[in-house]
Amino acid sequence: MVMMPYEKDVAKVVFTLTILLMLGNCLAKTLTCNFVFGDSLVEVGNNNYIVTLSRANYVPNGIDFGRPTGRFTNGRTIVDIVGKYLFLHLLSQRQELGLKEFTPPYLAPTTTGPLLLKGVNYASGGGGILNQTGKIFVGRINMDAQLDNFANTKQDIISQIGLPATQDLLSGALFTTVIGSNDFLNNYLTPVISIVERKLVSPEAFIRELISRFRGQLKRLYYMGARKIIVANLGPIGCIPYQRDVNPSSGGNCVASTNHLVQNFNSQLKGLLKELTNTLEGSTFVYANVNRIVEDIVQNYKSYGFTNGDSACCYLAGPHGGLVPCGPPSKVCYDTSKYVFWDPFHPSESANMIVAKRLLEGGNEDISPMNVRTLLKS
Repeated sequence: MVMMPYEKDVAKVVFTLTILLMLGNCLAKTLTCNFVFGDSLVEVGNNNYIVTLSRANYVPNGIDFGRPTGRFTNGRTIVDIVGKYLFLHLLSQRQELGLKEFTPPYLAPTTTGPLLLKGVNYASGGGGILNQTGKIFVGRINMDAQLDNFANTKQDIISQIGLPATQDLLSGALFTTVIGSNDFLNNYLTPVISIVERKLVSPEAFIRELISRFRGQLKRLYYMGARKIIVANLGPIGCIPYQRDVNPSSGGNCVASTNHLVQNFNSQLKGLLKELTNTLEGSTFVYANVNRIVEDIVQNYKSYGFTNGDSACCYLAGPHGGLVPCGPPSKVCYDTSKYVFWDPFHPSESANMIVAKRLLEGGNEDISPMNVRTLLKS
């Protein structure tokens, strides 16, 4: 039987809609997919597939996830938790159900075909806003390269469902970026090897360079189709176990000079996001004040049910367990749920759960101009 031209067109439309509905992707506002960009705070395994010193696909990482996956924590990342919560809230209002699958890493061989329509995670441990950031790890995927990878994904999606459907999909999708910490920790503040740079480049000039580069990257993301973009600010990295231990003059307290740099960056980042929302038609750039949330957790850890707010649960050396990354030789605390920090650099799953909940439901002091739940309805 020969099909008429119009019948072929109808068949194509039906086929496309069937794929999208079956996958439960972001064609409509009632369901959403999430494209994630960032560093080790939200990585889910991309570095497993590159030659790098920044990798977490070994024990005891993932001890509460069931296995090591490449996540730099004992369990789930913030974006894992947000994704699970969103699926539940939008479908059944039952949080314990959650997503059947997590947003997959871009470099995994299985992240192809229809799976791309559910969202992809491009984050890479050691990656930064600047291309030179993280070079001490050899391999890492910086923000520019992550955007290149997203461009490839977009072309793959277009080949599956066509350009108009792809544009609809991306306009309803959630885009999340969590990046910038490495630009300080593994670039401007790297012990010994950054001394010369700090003499030549003032903190103010370095931050201006970061903001300028990030502006271009976020605009590129918009021009590739992103409209709902959550940008996390930098947490109080002066409070992580690593910073406490490599700065003994702080007396074991949060390192004020590091946190001051972070606050300066965050202040300019907030202004940048307002600027982009005002100038890029149809965009909403959301400022996720992770710094405020984590600082609150660290300062008031007992009120959140933690017994330790300054040391690594996975530790090997240093007064706060901050001198050696988590790995097979490390020791692990008795109860991972009682520690704010999993390792010298990263929060525990329990801390991630608190951050995720406040980003989803918090007021403007936590996330502005709207929280994640409200953003998805916009």
